[in-house]
Amino acid sequence: MHVTALAAGAIAPEFTLPTTPDQKISLSELRGRPVVLAFYPADWSPVCGDQMALYNELRREFARFDAWLLGISVDGVWCHAAFAADRKLHFPLLSDFHPKGEVSRRYGVYRGQEGESERALFVIDAQGVIRWSYVSPIGVNPGADGILDALEGLGTGSRAR
Repeated sequence: MHVTALAAGAIAPEFTLPTTPDQKISLSELRGRPVVLAFYPADWSPVCGDQMALYNELRREFARFDAWLLGISVDGVWCHAAFAADRKLHFPLLSDFHPKGEVSRRYGVYRGQEGESERALFVIDAQGVIRWSYVSPIGVNPGADGILDALEGLGTGSRAR
C-alpha cells in the first residue's frame, strides 16, 4: 500500500496520545511553539534506536528554536518507558497504540501491511501548519539536518554552526 505523507502547507491533524500510563499530550497544548514529530517504526529496532539517540543528543539544538520534539510509534507506553530508560532519552515518546496507528494514518505515514509507522518527520509551526515533511526509507536514519533547516526557515530561533 502506498502512503502519502501530509505535505507542507497542510494543517497538522490534532491528536492526543499517551506518553506514560497516566499522562497524555495533545498537539493543541503545544501551540505557540514549533513542534517536531518524529514517527518511527518500532522501539528497539537498531535504526530507530540510533535515530532517537541522535535526536536526544540534539535536544539543545532543537531548544534553540524553542521547538518541542516528540517521538511517535505504535508501541505501547510500557515499551516506550523501557526503551527511553535504556537509551536515556529525555523527550516524550507518544504511543499510537490504540487504536493502532490512528495518528500515523492521519498524517499519511502508516504502513498497513507491517502495522507500523513510516520513518517520517514533520516540522509544524507555532500556528499548527506543517512547514516541512519527509519520509525516509524505512532502513535509513534520516538524521537531523532537514529538521534543523526547516526550523531555521521558521525564523523562531538562532542556529549557529
